[in-house]
Amino acid sequence: MTVANGSDPKDTGRDTPHENEELHTDAPKSGAEGPTVSHLAAGYAEKAGLHRNSAGHVDMLKSAGGVQGIAESILPGLVFLVAFTITRDLTPALIAALAAAAIFTVVRLIQRRPLTQALAGVVGVGISAWLANTTGKAEDFYVLGFFTNIAYIAAMVLSVAFKWPVAGLLFGFVRNEGLEWRKDPERLRAYSLGTWIVVAVLTLRLVVQVPLYFMGEPGLTALATTRLLMGAPLYILGLWVAWLVTKPVPQPSKPSSSAD
Repeated sequence: MTVANGSDPKDTGRDTPHENEELHTDAPKSGAEGPTVSHLAAGYAEKAGLHRNSAGHVDMLKSAGGVQGIAESILPGLVFLVAFTITRDLTPALIAALAAAAIFTVVRLIQRRPLTQALAGVVGVGISAWLANTTGKAEDFYVLGFFTNIAYIAAMVLSVAFKWPVAGLLFGFVRNEGLEWRKDPERLRAYSLGTWIVVAVLTLRLVVQVPLYFMGEPGLTALATTRLLMGAPLYILGLWVAWLVTKPVPQPSKPSSSAD
């Protein structure tokens, strides 16, 4: 899924990228920041997992980790649910989930790709397995996600409160706005709204899933299903909506006056 990139909302004395320009540009810019903004933009966007193609669009699927990244986040929980449903035994279900997460790490080793996401998945599944094994409750396999969601919500709310909205830090660099958007009240409000949209997505997860968790084992299937549906798919949708909402409004062009 791709969404179109907008133009910068106001002239800040720096060249505005055209729709067909790459995010990485070697063209020098005027001002105290010089070429630093461009390089910082590319580096920050890459670390954040946001990707922009040569047509000036953000690839939401790739930004969510691509097909492999989404599979890495979904399959361990799905394997756990299927194994537990078949065996009604917690131990083999937990072992199967850990094995699924470990397989992705091996695959990345073979592909010689960065292991960060796969290792984070193994650690997350390991903690989830430990929690479920300690309490003896299958639903506790999913409880770690609640605390992760709460941490993200708190961080994003604080970012808005301190006028450093996360959406601006991510999208602003992708759009080659650098940090200039913080000087424009309209752009600051737009990126704050974009951050609130992501917060709403995370909050919706809790509103739907926490009651299912407290149902215990009878709510396990529904909890696991909503965890899958409200994971990567909902994240991509929320990111896409936030991108559209924060799109800069094109400024009307001034009519050129011809000399007599």
